[in-house]
Amino acid sequence: MATPFAVELVAPDRIVWSGEAEMVSARTTDGDIGVLANHIPLLGVLVDAPVKIKRASEGDLLVNVTGGFLSVTKEKVSILAESVEDA
Repeated sequence: MATPFAVELVAPDRIVWSGEAEMVSARTTDGDIGVLANHIPLLGVLVDAPVKIKRASEGDLLVNVTGGFLSVTKEKVSILAESVEDA
C-alpha cells in the first residue's frame, strides 16, 4: 500500500474533491505524470485530458479536466483546472 498524501482538485467555482490519495495521474504539456508521496516539487501545465486520483479510503476518482495547473509541494498536490467534468 502506498503512503497517502493530501490532494485538492479545484475548479473555478468549487472544490471538486479534497482528501488523502495514494497516487495522482495527469497529462501535462510535457507528457503524462504520476505523482506518489514524497514526489519532488513541480508545477505542470495541464492539457485537456483525464485526471485519475487513486483515493486512500474510497474508489478511484476519474475526471476530465480542461486546462489548468498541477502543483506538487511537500504538503500536498493541487490540481487547479479551468473546468472539471465526470469522466
